[in-house]
Amino acid sequence: MNTIEIAGRYSSLANDTCCLSCGGAVDKSDAKLNEVCIDLGSGRGTDVLRLAEEVGEGGFVYGIDVTEEMIRKATSTAAKMGVENVKFIQADLEEIPLPDETANLIVSNCTLNHVTNKRKVWGEIFRILKNGGRFVISDIYSSEPVPEEYANDPEAVAECWAGSVTRSEYLNIIKGAGFRYVKVLEESQPYPKGKIHVSSFTITAEKDEFSCCG
Repeated sequence: MNTIEIAGRYSSLANDTCCLSCGGAVDKSDAKLNEVCIDLGSGRGTDVLRLAEEVGEGGFVYGIDVTEEMIRKATSTAAKMGVENVKFIQADLEEIPLPDETANLIVSNCTLNHVTNKRKVWGEIFRILKNGGRFVISDIYSSEPVPEEYANDPEAVAECWAGSVTRSEYLNIIKGAGFRYVKVLEESQPYPKGKIHVSSFTITAEKDEFSCCG
């Protein structure tokens, strides 16, 4: 699924009440005062606004989303609430328009499984994290490769598993981006979806001075 297809699929959800998240990455992120944070797949901006409060006036939070309507909604909400230490950017997660070593913390909830080029996204995550920075990401992985028939299935896409990869492939992609030690904070038991089983997990790792791109 390409970026235009994903954006079109989710534009209609910008004002809906459904939840696109598969986990509580922000709950486990431990954002600190004065940190710079980035939410990948920020949607309506709920997590961005929460992080903005946690980092305080000396910190800043970017929300990145591919969907124009989501960005518009989130920006409007922040303005109405008078939150100034945030910025919402419409962008492809494979090419994030932020400088190298921007963030102390990157979070994401059930978004990265939608992206076709996952290696490129994880390369971007590594690039925009500062040395000593960390990610806390919740996502879904599959017990076996997802059959092609589900790739563009509306229900599978909406349930956030159509683009999932296996656990081992997921972790290998992260390590290939340069992160050395990945820690699983939370992980569900497999549950059936279509002809396969999937699981959700929340993972974290730090970028350190000894990290390197694989």
